[in-house]
Amino acid sequence: MMRSLFYVLTALSVIGLAFWAYHENYTTQEAQARAERLQLRIGEERQRLRMLRAEWAYLNRPQRLRDLADINFDRLGLLPLQPYQFGKIDQVSFPKRDPLPITNPVDVMNMEVGQ
Repeated sequence: MMRSLFYVLTALSVIGLAFWAYHENYTTQEAQARAERLQLRIGEERQRLRMLRAEWAYLNRPQRLRDLADINFDRLGLLPLQPYQFGKIDQVSFPKRDPLPITNPVDVMNMEVGQ
């Protein structure tokens, strides 16, 4: 009687483990497929980003911008930058830092090591 119960429990354990392994296998395959789809999407987006950067560089050419400024001068009134329009670093006023208030000073000069 005890031996047959042991065999039945062992068989049920094997069946349970097989079901668990089957389920984990399909879960893993789905995760791998999702990762591959994400990698493909990342590659497509990188390609799109390269194309957008090339397009931006093409549209941002200095000669093209100069021509656009000349064409639209009546409406925009854009003029080339002159050196006197730039400031110097000493002309920038940085805010003053407030000193940190010390509300409870501690005298460390006469303290012993290990206190």
